[in-house]
Amino acid sequence: MVWPVRISALLLACSTLSLSAQNVALYFAGDIMQHKAQLEEAWTDAGTYDYSGCFTQVIPEIEAADIAVCNFETTLGGTPFTGYPQFSSPVELAAAVRDAGFDIFLTANNHCLDRRNRGLISTLDRLDSLGIAHLGTYRNQAERDSLYPYIVEHGGVRIALLNYTYDTNGIPVDPPCIVNYIDTTVIKEDLQKARALKADCIIACMHWGTEYRLEPDNSQKRLEDWLYRHGVDHIIGGHPHVVQPVRTLPDYRYRPIRHLTVWSLGNYISNMSAPNTYQGLAVTLHLVKNDWYTFLFDYSLHPNTTVRPQFQVVPR
Repeated sequence: MVWPVRISALLLACSTLSLSAQNVALYFAGDIMQHKAQLEEAWTDAGTYDYSGCFTQVIPEIEAADIAVCNFETTLGGTPFTGYPQFSSPVELAAAVRDAGFDIFLTANNHCLDRRNRGLISTLDRLDSLGIAHLGTYRNQAERDSLYPYIVEHGGVRIALLNYTYDTNGIPVDPPCIVNYIDTTVIKEDLQKARALKADCIIACMHWGTEYRLEPDNSQKRLEDWLYRHGVDHIIGGHPHVVQPVRTLPDYRYRPIRHLTVWSLGNYISNMSAPNTYQGLAVTLHLVKNDWYTFLFDYSLHPNTTVRPQFQVVPR
């Protein structure tokens, strides 16, 4: 598949609009995975883990954005550290991702309960200790009520981020912990709350689709339609571990702006060996707010690959 590197969106009466003080650039990366070989490569003679070299070549594109978001598809569940099928990673991995410039971690994915409730809570505790913002999983309902939808404001633009997963590999979440599952009744309530919080733009980060499939499946298409009909502005997808297409489409509320759907960003870093799983995609959304709308001015695509055995994310 081939995408243009930079695509201009519909600019509603373009001749009079320009990038003003009210604008923001958001960078979204795909799945941060941690397999056994990555654990072995990161181990040092000092008896610690070092991931500092994994992201050095993509730091410039991360830092070029105002806000950077990734899907953190592992747990920080403590020892023994493990890869597939039930992940638990050293806290040094999360610290390296943070130090590369990522501001917000998505935690609602099918591996977030790999170490059950204990791992979910441990992950949140460790992310909090590192000063990393996160959304998608919660210790209890009161925490979710106070922190979700996640609101981030930059450059005069107020953005609501949502995050949901289709499943947790059959492992149930035990109360009081909460995982944001894809449930349209719950999502509808969250969208109403996002509007009440005066979000200028609502972005839904969806863990959905069919693994290794290069095109969106029917469940993704149906949910895309539902999300836009109920007020989502843009969709960022993950889970298939391969890159799926990116598209824009007319606004569902008949405004002169466009929606952006990224069906799947694929893997950002992993040791997966299935075809196409070593290649990923990041996307930067450039949003502008004027007196009438907050709209997608344009977007940039950043193809990447994981180079082994060093496990470095490299632009391609």
